[in-house]
Parts: sequence; structure tokens; C-alpha cells
Amino acid sequence: MDSVSYLWEQHQFLLHQCFSLPFAFLFYFLVKRGHLSMTLRYLLVAVGGSVLAVVTMGLYSSLLFTSAFVFTLLVSCVDPADIHTCSFIIQMCWQTLWHLRLQLQECYQEPVCFRFFAALSSLMLLTQRITSVSMDIQENQVMSMRGASFSGGKPPVTLLPLISYLLSFTTLLGGPLCSYGHFVSVMEGVRSPPSPLRVVLLKLAQVAVLESVRSCLWYFVNISDVESGVLEGAFLLWSLALGFRIRYYSHWKVSECLNNAAGFGFWEDPSGGHSQTWSGLCDGDFWTTEASSSMSEFSRRWNLTTALWLRRLVYIRCSHFPLLTTFVFSMWWHGLHLGHCVGFSTWAFSVKADHCVHRCLLPQLSPTWRKVYTLLGWVNTQMLLTCIVITVELRDLSGLRLLYQSYIALFPLAHIILLFVSLKFI
Repeated sequence: MDSVSYLWEQHQFLLHQCFSLPFAFLFYFLVKRGHLSMTLRYLLVAVGGSVLAVVTMGLYSSLLFTSAFVFTLLVSCVDPADIHTCSFIIQMCWQTLWHLRLQLQECYQEPVCFRFFAALSSLMLLTQRITSVSMDIQENQVMSMRGASFSGGKPPVTLLPLISYLLSFTTLLGGPLCSYGHFVSVMEGVRSPPSPLRVVLLKLAQVAVLESVRSCLWYFVNISDVESGVLEGAFLLWSLALGFRIRYYSHWKVSECLNNAAGFGFWEDPSGGHSQTWSGLCDGDFWTTEASSSMSEFSRRWNLTTALWLRRLVYIRCSHFPLLTTFVFSMWWHGLHLGHCVGFSTWAFSVKADHCVHRCLLPQLSPTWRKVYTLLGWVNTQMLLTCIVITVELRDLSGLRLLYQSYIALFPLAHIILLFVSLKFI
């Protein structure tokens, strides 16, 4: 019983999603055999998400239901030109209110229950889906209910598909961000993917390996040994940060499995080739992402659907300082804890420094020296990520104290100095 309790405490998010897998396979089977009408498909996905929210979050599920209800009202009442601005402001203010409550609880050292954490995490993902649909409406990719009569052949965002998209059990707890158009095309049978059973089992095996590696890493980590030596302290902090990142990779992979099991995420080569894959809704591959030799490369690969959402929502819409603005908004979206502010600021400076150094140095290197540069870049990226991840994950001063005890904190400091020097001479 002790081992079962430990497993449940350490992997609640993963297990809640794994428990949803049989329902996802059942949904895929019924749709594939033609046993469900269009209305029943949308109802099953929405009701499944609502039940999952209540079971996982209890009364805190009302945070999600309130957001979905308000956005549905906005879509039906507000002019399509204003829908994105209104929904963005309302949703971010609602999310920030609950992030402030979390900060107050942590400030007064009150215990924070898992249900509230789950609701807040799901609310952040719901913000992605709401703003994604509102941008689709604003950019005339889909039409709101209010503008349906002027659609010019474009299908409107109707009530049941919208609610089903917002509260879908496949993306409720872990994402990834799926576009409204992809969601509707799968639900209506426009895309008919093959059986995902083999792919899902393979990805679950990958999750088991990742979690085993994380457990081994953290088993040998003793934070009190950070000051015992330069290399040993750096290795301990690197192991701690890598364990945090592996937890994200596992979470994303299980979320991908849940979507695949329901028929989402199948990708075919649009040019008519024979390339087919179930990685259409992948948030990050461990080997590809961790092999990044620069912070800018890592930033493009890490949490891929969220990175694309931030690019669409902030980066390409911002005419002044788009990189800095994107990271500032990411701080806000994550909750504006002290660790978030320090971590994301460091991340922004590191990416900007990367751009400057690459632009000046890389063209002058021979092929041999480029390989050395790539290797040193990978080590540098891993050290920077260690500092960023620890400050972001620990959120408060404890993360900064931990880095202060190790020389590893010199890496982000050197990048900040390098950035200001390069900006002066470029």
C-alpha cells in the first residue's frame, strides 16, 4: 500500500490522464465504426471533459466552467472585430486573480491542495484554447455566431462544437494546444486516422523509461551537498533541473497519447507524399530538445504548441521589442512569481545574447571549430537551463539561494554581460 500511495502522490496528473485512455479508445472505436452521430460525438467529448474536471478538481472545476461560459457568451454577443481583445482581457484577468490567490497562500505558508493546482494548470491551458479561437475569428479563419450570416462560405463557430473544444477531455489536463479547425475536422470525420493502439503503447513505454530515469536522478540528489565542490555542485543542480524537465516530457507524452487514442494528432504529408506520423500534437521530444546547442534553438523546441501560441499571440503582433514582450507575457501567464520573473528574464537575455554571438562568431569559424563551438554551446545551454528551471520550478527565494551556493549561477551572469557588450559594439 505504501508503494501505491507513493505512486499516486508522485504521478497524480499522469495517472488521471492514463485513467482516461480507455474512454479515449472507446470514443475512437465508436466513431470509426459509425455508431455515433455528430451531436453525440461532441456531447461525449464535452461531458467526458466535464466529468474529468469535477473528479480531478472538485469545486475548483468551476474556474473552467465559468471561463467557458463567459467566452461562449462573448462569441455569441460581441462583434467579431472585438472578440479577441475582450476575451483576452477577461480571461487573463480571471486567471491572474487565481494566481494571486496561490501566491497569497504560499506567502502565508498555507497548504495548497492538488485540486487547486490542477484547476489552475487547466485554466492556463483553457486560456490558450480561448485565445486561439478568438484569434481565428479575428483573422477570419472561422466566423463567430454573431457573424455567421456574413461568413462568405466559412463555417461559423457553433455552440456545441465550441463547448466541446473548450472542455475536451483529451486536452483538459495537459494540452497540447490543438487548433479549432483540426478539432472539428477530426470530430466530423474529415480526417480518418488509422488505429493508434500500437503508437500509444509505444509512447507509454517511453513515459515509463523517462520516469525511471527521473527517479534514478533524484534518488542520488542531495541538495545539502551543493557546496561540497564546484563540479559536484554543478552536477547535482543539473540532475535536479533535468528531473524537472523530464517530468514535463512525461506529462506531454501522456497528453499526446490521450489525444492519439481519441484520433487526434495524426499528420499526413500535405504535398501528397507517403509520410504519415502520429506526432502532429507533440509538445517536445526528449532527445531532440535536449540536444539543442543554443538557447534560441531550445526555445523553439520546448513546449512546441505553447511556443507557437506565444509567437502568434504576442511575438508577431508586437512591433517593438517582440522577444522581450513575449517573455514578459509568459511571466504573466505563468503567474508572476518571483522565480518566474527571474527565470524568464534570464531566458530572454540568454536568447538575445545567443542571437548576437551567433551572428558575429559563427560565419568566421571553420567546420572543425564549428563542431567544438556546437559542443561548448550544448554545455552552456544545459547550464543556463539548470539555472532557469530551478528558479522557475521552485518559484520563491529558495531557488535563488540554491543557485547562489553554486558557481553555476555565473553562466547567466556571463550571458547578461555578454549581451550588453555585444549590443555596444554591434
